[in-house]
Amino acid sequence: MKFPARDLMRALRLPFITASALPFIFGSLIGRGHFKMTVFLFGLTSALSAHLSANLINDFADSVSGADWQDRDFYGFFGGSKLIQEGVFSKKFYFILAASFGLLSFFAALALAVILKSAFVLFIFAAIIILSWAYSAKPLQLSYHRLGEIAIFILFGPALVMGGYFLQTNIFPDIKSFMLSLPFGFLTTAILYANEIPDLQDDVKAGKFTWASVTSAKKAYLAYCVLIAFAFLSVILNVGCRFIDPAALISLLLIFIAAKAAAILKNYPDDKKRLVISSQLTIAVHLLVSLILIGSVIV
Repeated sequence: MKFPARDLMRALRLPFITASALPFIFGSLIGRGHFKMTVFLFGLTSALSAHLSANLINDFADSVSGADWQDRDFYGFFGGSKLIQEGVFSKKFYFILAASFGLLSFFAALALAVILKSAFVLFIFAAIIILSWAYSAKPLQLSYHRLGEIAIFILFGPALVMGGYFLQTNIFPDIKSFMLSLPFGFLTTAILYANEIPDLQDDVKAGKFTWASVTSAKKAYLAYCVLIAFAFLSVILNVGCRFIDPAALISLLLIFIAAKAAAILKNYPDDKKRLVISSQLTIAVHLLVSLILIGSVIV
């Protein structure tokens, strides 16, 4: 059976792949003088495949729980891909494809373990893939019990940056790579949180309780502001600790874009079409901050 490329890209949520690619690239570059291209490529393959696997199992799990059936409109940034609800792909298709990408991630990690002669690589892989599936799938379903945000912070911050650094330097744990992972962790969590606010009512009906459900929709923007503030404060802290070049402070200019997103979350918490813009702006902040941090390392 042939599937349209556009539908497949939508199922994989490819626009979000920068959230895993950029932190891993950054982590691989901060170990100056240790860059190994073969290791980098296998590591990137494993990281991206694990991310795609997590995206797919998330749609599967949210369809099984009923969360994605509450509102069947497709918004592009929250509420799932809706391809199951539209009858394009089945839940079985999503599960098989998720498992396939998980397997690809494993084989890339296995190649790394052989190249580096380190079984610890497989331990890291196992922790990442288990946590990424536990975010959505039973029995843990962390995202249904207000623990998903912590999982996302770990997966898209410390796991990727410190993982990329470890593969290049064989150093783990490391305070420098951990500190440098913080902006990525906070910004990715901010993306998740911005996407939770539009889904708040639908998620609660399906028994899914996220951080956005702690307060009313009108006050949910406050936690978003805290996440953004922590992200930029961690950039300043890293510059102060001399872990990164002062050029990274250019990223502080992007606070104004984040402020625009926060204003939308505050003023239109129930308007999903407007909230698409806040999600877009938050992703843009993550993308641009990531590129600035990577650039500051290269320069």
